[in-house]
Amino acid sequence: MNRRPTLLAALALTATAALTLSACGGGSGSDEGSAKDKDSDKIAGADTGSEKSTPPSESSASAAEGRPKIDFPSDAKNVFEYEKTGDPAKDAVLADSTLSVNSVDEAIFVGSTDTEALGFYNTEKALSGSITYVLGYIKKDDTWVGETRYFDYKVTLSGVNGAYVTYCSDESKSFIKNKKTEKVKDTPTTADSYVLYNTKLEKRADGVWQTTDVASNRGSKECQP
Repeated sequence: MNRRPTLLAALALTATAALTLSACGGGSGSDEGSAKDKDSDKIAGADTGSEKSTPPSESSASAAEGRPKIDFPSDAKNVFEYEKTGDPAKDAVLADSTLSVNSVDEAIFVGSTDTEALGFYNTEKALSGSITYVLGYIKKDDTWVGETRYFDYKVTLSGVNGAYVTYCSDESKSFIKNKKTEKVKDTPTTADSYVLYNTKLEKRADGVWQTTDVASNRGSKECQP
């Protein structure tokens, strides 16, 4: 399906290295990250994650750490597939990267850009782009349902407080739904159902890794099965 608006696609990582990054690969240990978009794309969001096993839901994990709680409706789910690296810093980056995605989706579900989590996990260009993206859904009175899978994670640290994460998304099982009509747009699976994301993150003083910039490539061959 095409869930994410083109606005995210317009964002470009400020670091040249992020753009020369080799696409998705499995596991974690390389470079940057990306953030993609679709027809009415989505940026992230959801309810469960996984590291080749299944970590706790983002809601419970966030609440346990005293962070903003992120809630998803029962008919929508994000699945994150990655293996822990064993490096505390990289694992923290990966975890907060998934929460950034979930925070954007939660804003779409709630129909508001004033959610606590959106500004907690996103800042700078990533935040302004996410707000524009969410507003695109709100204006059309749209949301999304189904399951989006995120996989082939790579993470690279840049100094003590910087990092890049790249990953792929599979939107073939997630669809746009209009809140008023309740009609679900049954979009067929095509190359555009797969997106490559490159993201940049920075660590705040309190240890939270915020996403600061996002770039995406819908239809990327590296992410297609």
